[in-house]
Amino acid sequence: MKNILDRIKAGEILVGDGAMGTMLFNKGLKMDQCPEKLNLENHTILEEVAQSYLDAGADLIETNSFGGSPLKLAMYSLEDKTEEINRIAIQSVRKVIGVSAYLSFSCGPTGRILKPYGDTDPEEMLESFKRQIKIAVDVGVDIICIETMTDIVEAKLAINAVKSFSSDIPIIATMTFDTTPNGFFTIMGVSIKQACRELVEFGADIIGSNCGNGIDNMIRIATEFKKYATVPIIIQSNAGLPELKNGEAVYSETPQFMAEQCHRLLDIGISIIGGCCGTTPEHIAAIRQVVDKYNMDRKSL
Repeated sequence: MKNILDRIKAGEILVGDGAMGTMLFNKGLKMDQCPEKLNLENHTILEEVAQSYLDAGADLIETNSFGGSPLKLAMYSLEDKTEEINRIAIQSVRKVIGVSAYLSFSCGPTGRILKPYGDTDPEEMLESFKRQIKIAVDVGVDIICIETMTDIVEAKLAINAVKSFSSDIPIIATMTFDTTPNGFFTIMGVSIKQACRELVEFGADIIGSNCGNGIDNMIRIATEFKKYATVPIIIQSNAGLPELKNGEAVYSETPQFMAEQCHRLLDIGISIIGGCCGTTPEHIAAIRQVVDKYNMDRKSL
């Protein structure tokens, strides 16, 4: 496949996939269960999710490895299964997509807080990320996506872990922002301007935001990113904010609504548009139609 950065540089807009957790919950995962444990118990589900997003037209398909660092897996006494869990996550997606889409290796927060605010030493966190990411590099992935970060230091440690093994694999780094009276900040106090500067300084090739916001707020976040970013931007919004109905999280933003708002992200100049919590293959298929028309119209100019 052509390098993703070359396609973006040529002006093509790409489509990311949607939520992993939402799909797993729909297939029976319970709220108190470890999502990555499914890799050991029923990897067929991972293949089904990958196939659904591939059929919907996603250019990037993520792995079920978001919580696959040993520090995170230790919360479920699964740290000794780190290599196996991440290997199966990659192999399950690759089996489905081959080279028809980019395999994007998901790497989320460790769930630990760094000193001096928490009890985790930066070197311990770095080693945790390195153990997870080494599997991704060894097995072979197209992209490493460091996502849903709120602490800029943790995000940079994850980037450093990738760089310690490879200087070639493109890195996506996204953070999750909240609305405050003074603008958008992560819960750890990171501004969009700071994220744009420091993520790129440490080697991220594509930056942006995912999770925590519906499409309207994400459009505002995207506008801020466009002011400061010097690399391509990715935006993956929730399908709104969840509401509990009969004990289940329900997201209100429909595929049609998100696709209609997608035009605004395209006008801002976002390079990759996908979905996060609450989004499904139906959301991605609707976004795909809008993006295809946009790409076609640009080619005809």
